[in-house]
Amino acid sequence: MASEEELFASVDALLEEEPQLPPPAERARLREAAGITQARLALALKTSTQTVKNYENGRSEPKSPRLEAYQRLLKGWAARYPAHSAPVHGVPAHGAPVHDGPAHSAATPTPSPPVPSPTSAPVSAPAEPPAAHPVPLAQPSAPSARASAPRTAPAPTGTPTASARPARHPATSSRRPGTKPTAAPAADPRYPHGPLVVLDGGGSAYGVDGLVLDCPATSVPQLVEWTLRESGLGAPRLHRNGKDADPLVVLTPAAAVRLGLPERLEGHEQRRSLRLPGDHPVVVQVLKAGWQLTQRGFGPWARIYRKAQEGRRQCVQLAVLSWDALDERSWPGVTQMEPADIARVLGVYARRVITPRGSTAVSGLELMTALRPPTRAVRDEATGNWVPGHNPGSLGTDPVDPAPPEATPEHPVVVDSGWSGGFLDEEAYQWVREVDLLSDEECHLPYAVGLDLNTAFLAAAARLTVGLSGPDHFVGPQFNPKIPGSWLVDLSHVELDPRLPSPFTPTGVRPSGPAWYQTHTVAYAQELGYNVRPLEAYLRRDTGAYLDPWHDRLKSAYLDTLADLGVTRDLDDRQFLMAMERYKDADPALFAVLAAIKATVKGGIGKLRERPQGRHYKQGERWPALERPTWRPDIRAAVISKARVNMHRKLLNMAKLTGRYPLAVLSDCVVYPSPGPSPLDFLPYAASGKAQPGGFRLGPTPGLAKPEGVQEMLWAVDLMEKGLNPARHVKGGDAVLDEGE
Repeated sequence: MASEEELFASVDALLEEEPQLPPPAERARLREAAGITQARLALALKTSTQTVKNYENGRSEPKSPRLEAYQRLLKGWAARYPAHSAPVHGVPAHGAPVHDGPAHSAATPTPSPPVPSPTSAPVSAPAEPPAAHPVPLAQPSAPSARASAPRTAPAPTGTPTASARPARHPATSSRRPGTKPTAAPAADPRYPHGPLVVLDGGGSAYGVDGLVLDCPATSVPQLVEWTLRESGLGAPRLHRNGKDADPLVVLTPAAAVRLGLPERLEGHEQRRSLRLPGDHPVVVQVLKAGWQLTQRGFGPWARIYRKAQEGRRQCVQLAVLSWDALDERSWPGVTQMEPADIARVLGVYARRVITPRGSTAVSGLELMTALRPPTRAVRDEATGNWVPGHNPGSLGTDPVDPAPPEATPEHPVVVDSGWSGGFLDEEAYQWVREVDLLSDEECHLPYAVGLDLNTAFLAAAARLTVGLSGPDHFVGPQFNPKIPGSWLVDLSHVELDPRLPSPFTPTGVRPSGPAWYQTHTVAYAQELGYNVRPLEAYLRRDTGAYLDPWHDRLKSAYLDTLADLGVTRDLDDRQFLMAMERYKDADPALFAVLAAIKATVKGGIGKLRERPQGRHYKQGERWPALERPTWRPDIRAAVISKARVNMHRKLLNMAKLTGRYPLAVLSDCVVYPSPGPSPLDFLPYAASGKAQPGGFRLGPTPGLAKPEGVQEMLWAVDLMEKGLNPARHVKGGDAVLDEGE
């Protein structure tokens, strides 16, 4: 039998062990019960929000002295908020982890003054449904018991039946075993069933978090009525001056047929412009029931609405899967998934980005407006009434024409003025080094290794000052790097190493004379030590960091989704490379979300200069995109200019740090000759093992690099001799065609 001395020694050893923390889910519950956000807790613990998220989902544990501080805090909260106590601050005692965000909190938005709707569209064919009449405190009627009672989903191979027993248990997903479900915020009481459902042919509507609702609708008007009256679908606004997201119903092929729609949408126009003819029975049905369609008509993404009632918008978004609503490059594999998994993919995207309203490009553009609404409520001092006023930092409600050099050749400001002074050519790199500039040493290296910058356009959007107003013309101005705009300047005298692309042209070829450049491009020439003397400029007086909230939300979405796939910011470079080899297979649904987030970034920036579509367009005519305040080619040019300058700065620093020069660059991908098959074989590291600042660094954060692919050096040289770009094919396919991956 153990002696008293031995027992005391064992107890003392236990006391000296590291403090024990409650399980990760309990940590999240305690924080939410206290009404503290993850960001605020991170500030108190002197760490990052992502680290706190890792603590609460079990991916990492704190170390001393942060461990003891965190334990003390949790013990204090546990005493105040026992596991079965009443909800505090509107959060259930058992609350699931909540994603932080000042604009997109899942809690009920703070009531704000009524925001009158912006200028309404023509009644005959509005571009978008009218906004709700300003009664922000109005609540939708509670969903009916039949619609609101979720039930468990049947086995994946079965078809849900109408007699399924109502239950409060979420449906099981066909997600692969062992994968962690993404953390879900607490439901908004106005929208208890989340932002969207996926409807199958049997009348089962699959929602987020495994929810399944019975939908009795057999026609599109019935579906719209059910969605607005009974489904409990929708999402809160992302900004206090914005508007709540309309509910989304995604139709599987069987659901489309059940509602009277053709399974496929055929025609001779571009796929994205296809729509049902005006005399189709479903269109007639919708109009006869008193509903309206937007100018897009009834296509893959249809918006059906009527005038707001009792202060609430009356609008439903439909997405028809068999009409290619979800592009395979942006949503890889999603259309082949079961309805429950499609709902999971779109639900995670809706929570982290925005409820989809069209392609990822459309959603990217809509996100800009949702985070920077054009108007806010201001009090009219004369009448005391609330009226719509400009929201500072936004682009306003009226479209602004670009300066002639910022426009496209077919734009009316170019055609009507007879402009012939040249255009901005701020595009991403497509450059290949001349083969005769390869050294013998480089040619004898065995490998060509590709690096890809994570969401390079998103990184460029951070803290980017852009013009918010129209352009003003100046002759012979002094260059100011703080003023966004377009400058006519001669940079042909800037002489750099020919083994690097020119930073001033997308082809990497040295300019031959005066040309138009965006502010960041000219500022980089100045940064390199060269004098710049603009001949002309089109500048904007009203400026601001318009894209900052867009950047912040998409960055969080990107990093959170990568972390769910096992790629976190606390990994060292070797661990990061190992995680990147596995992340695509960790969870197909979350991989699809990640691809959609990346496509949202690129597509949103691209939409800022959307070109005319359709074979009947005539040069000089205005096209619909020009009527958007977000048709801003100058902002697109600013993002791309900064991204290209960022890339060149890294290329130049790599040459200084390592003496290595790239073989080719394609947008955000660069290929280097390497003595080994890994980026670790040629990237610059200090004696301590840390990556050298200034060059390419590995990591998941936007702007850092990840491996793109590896091939033999002889393969790369062969492509270069044929005039092809190794950066386009180093991954093993075609980077342009596979950009959704």
